[in-house]
Amino acid sequence: MIKKLIKFILILSIVLVVVISYLSFFGIKTEKLNDKIKHEILKLNQEISLELKDVNFLLNLRDLSIRIKTFGPVVTINKNELKLETIKTNISLKSFFNKKFSVDDLQISTKEIKLNDLTLLARSFKNSPELFILDKFIKDGFLVGDIDLNFDKNGQIKKDYEIKGFIKKAKLDIFKKYIIDDMSLFFNIRNKEYSLENIEVTLNKIKLLSPSMQFKEKDNKFTVNGTLITNKKDTSFKALNSLFKNIYKGEEIENIDLSSTTDFTFVISKKFKISDFNLKLKIDLNNLLIKKNLPQLKKYLPSFIDEFKLEDHKIFINYKDDKLDIQGKGKILIGDKIDYLDYELDKKNDNYNFKTTFDINENSLLLNTLSYNKEEGLKSKLILEGAYLKDKKIKFDNISLIDGNKNSFRIKSLNLNNKFKIVNIDSVDLNFFNINKINNQILLKRNKKKYEIYGKSFDASKLIDEILDGGNNDKESSSIFKNLNSTINLDIKKTFIDKNTYIENLSGNIIYKDNLINKLNLNSFFPDKKKLTLTISTNKNNEKITTLYSDYPKALIKRYKFIKGFEEGVLDFSSVKKDHVTSSLLIIDNFKVQEVPVLAKLLTLASLQGIADLLTGEGIRFTDLEMKFSSKKGLITIEEMYAIGPAISILMEGYIESKKLISLRGTLVPATTINRSIASIPLIGNILVGKKTGEGVFGVSFKVKGSPKNLKTTVNPVKTLTPRFITRTLEKIKKN
Repeated sequence: MIKKLIKFILILSIVLVVVISYLSFFGIKTEKLNDKIKHEILKLNQEISLELKDVNFLLNLRDLSIRIKTFGPVVTINKNELKLETIKTNISLKSFFNKKFSVDDLQISTKEIKLNDLTLLARSFKNSPELFILDKFIKDGFLVGDIDLNFDKNGQIKKDYEIKGFIKKAKLDIFKKYIIDDMSLFFNIRNKEYSLENIEVTLNKIKLLSPSMQFKEKDNKFTVNGTLITNKKDTSFKALNSLFKNIYKGEEIENIDLSSTTDFTFVISKKFKISDFNLKLKIDLNNLLIKKNLPQLKKYLPSFIDEFKLEDHKIFINYKDDKLDIQGKGKILIGDKIDYLDYELDKKNDNYNFKTTFDINENSLLLNTLSYNKEEGLKSKLILEGAYLKDKKIKFDNISLIDGNKNSFRIKSLNLNNKFKIVNIDSVDLNFFNINKINNQILLKRNKKKYEIYGKSFDASKLIDEILDGGNNDKESSSIFKNLNSTINLDIKKTFIDKNTYIENLSGNIIYKDNLINKLNLNSFFPDKKKLTLTISTNKNNEKITTLYSDYPKALIKRYKFIKGFEEGVLDFSSVKKDHVTSSLLIIDNFKVQEVPVLAKLLTLASLQGIADLLTGEGIRFTDLEMKFSSKKGLITIEEMYAIGPAISILMEGYIESKKLISLRGTLVPATTINRSIASIPLIGNILVGKKTGEGVFGVSFKVKGSPKNLKTTVNPVKTLTPRFITRTLEKIKKN
């Protein structure tokens, strides 16, 4: 009996070992426990419906659990089906028989499922605003993943879960501002840690790559770090600009060709608020084409024709703790000329500090006001250092230009307002030869509230031309200063007023008030000791009175190209300006002219060939010239211009519309006729002056009209003189 019992126990043990071994290594397949498994799954989530096929059971003696595995299960959530590859789980036998929660873990391998269905599954376990927003963002895409979950005795997911897999062909629309297309990546999600790798995505039509991105959750916020890579190819600038919220408002950038590597970190809250943003960006800018009409730039760079290019630029950008640092260098093409830029920019407290070096070697450079021209091929270096301030003002600590001929231009502490008007400036140091081969050595220096201009020599010819050409401009906004209230003292040894003529010891002062000259007093001498003075004063009636006196007017007159061969004489000019209207009187005594094209044509048309020959020969002498005229907003009205000489006299009036139209009319008389008539018949002279119209005295009436380059002249060669002409002639004769 004992032997039979021992034999039974032995056989039973062997059977149990075989059964247990079989169950441990091979398991069994059955559908009988499907309902029980579904019941356990429903304990996790009541909204989930699970359809199971054959289930494989495998015994695990180590922890007394059953390993369950099923193939091709289908999960249904709100009538949406998710087809899975496998589901694996461990059921604790002890908990199972004690009717407690018995699922130890859960592994789910998915087939290709839609991203929206996945978010629906996630929301069924734990709904949140973030998942709701994410579901609204997702428009398309698929996912294949493996989910590994462990549960505590109460059925709660432990923190050692892991979700991994890959996403492909994803499409997201984030607030209609950021469009993500064709996104693919590998992901690995653990407790409060998210890892994305091998990311390929098209963001707002820009292709981006990322080897990895990491997300770590702490205090309900995510710390994000990663790398973004763009490949070199033609890029739509509009798409790139929209990615950065249209920070550039212009439409001048045609295309951009670049590659870049970006390392970044930031913190994002669950409400999508970003903070602690840090970025390191390396850009290889192959090509950037900018098209823009910049007439001001053309004045300085003649090669500029409405576009310029940046090529082969290496740019490094570092942004940390709200501090921005940019460094870059590369080629700049203006026209077909290649030069080089080197630049640094850093942002701190909303101020942008910059330093730019522009090697201008192949391009020419013009400074018209100073008559300076740097020719093509001459090496030069322009340096700009300063700051763009948060109130949109610009502060230049240093501006310097030095060329290969050792010409130098240096400006220190130049402050501009947001309209590029000068607020103040500390110094301007000029030492250069200009196109007239004149050596300019001059220094402007600020001394508290005053300025001093002094030096050995200065070519002011171009500056004088610009003042004369713009003399009728009444707009205060034309000033380069914001609001100048200061005194400028001058002391220049030699000042050129044209290429060959200069004045010596120019001295005096200019007092500015509210950006306008309130008082001026300048004195100088020509080399032969002839005097030149200029004064401006403002009286109590706010009238601005200007006087100019010169013993040598030729230097001033000869800059007017239509008068040649001007000799001798004394010039006395005065004007009164009030309410933008200037009334002027110009007097020139005892001079002669050799060539005046309009006058020569008048004499020829009037058949006064002898006087015309005199004009083009030794010249015609005039004893007196007086011109009364007024100017307002570019219109010069000549009330009377009267000139008398031994050979000819002229009385004229009319107007000149700045650079557009000239309209003059008057009377021209051979002076010998008048002199003879008045001298030999005094009684008739009295009649002509006061009682009759001057019948029988010979004169010529003329008109001149047209644009400055297309004047038309007409004459009436036989005309009785007007009393006005005869009166003015007799006044001059009496005065002389």
